[in-house]
Amino acid sequence: MRASDRAYAVLLEEIQGGALPPGAVLAEVEQATRLGVSRTPLREAIGRLVSDGLVVQQSPRITVVSDFDVDDIRALFETRRALEETAARLAAIRGERENFVRLAARFAATAPEDPASIDAYYALIAEFDAAVDTAVDNAYLTAALRSVRTHLARARRIAQDHHDRLEASVAEHTLIASAIGAGDPDLAAHATHVHLHRALTSILESIREGQQ
Repeated sequence: MRASDRAYAVLLEEIQGGALPPGAVLAEVEQATRLGVSRTPLREAIGRLVSDGLVVQQSPRITVVSDFDVDDIRALFETRRALEETAARLAAIRGERENFVRLAARFAATAPEDPASIDAYYALIAEFDAAVDTAVDNAYLTAALRSVRTHLARARRIAQDHHDRLEASVAEHTLIASAIGAGDPDLAAHATHVHLHRALTSILESIREGQQ
């Protein structure tokens, strides 16, 4: 792996996981030393994060992690809803049904009761997303979805410790995958809409609870 790719991967994980919160300064010399890379690959990594919208250049010498507040989350979910409902509908029309039937069964067998199973659940979601991308077969739509998913990890972290929400999310993903597997585009889109509405509601409630 190239040094710039390694630096990008570490910084991306830290931003998405909250170790580098909004407003954190990415000092070039400090980060290069910490990550064990020279300043040139670090600049390349930070340039990619700027393109992702995860960091912003406040001045020629100061780069910080971008804000991510309630308004950002609402805007993200507006975009996500438009893209994912369309993708689910197209996947139900174009996708390999047997693959989604298998994914639905794996979702149904998921029990997010400990950190290891939660990690496995998010890995299964990533696998499901990849299957949807393949089924949709639309480079423009999948590129837009990848951008949304990059930011989604920051929102998902806020609600990931809520066990009841995780259990409901498992059931919702089971229904979405089942609908795609059954070749039912209307149900796939509707189930996606319900899932995203509930996910956004849970995240906003978590934020309100944290502010009390």
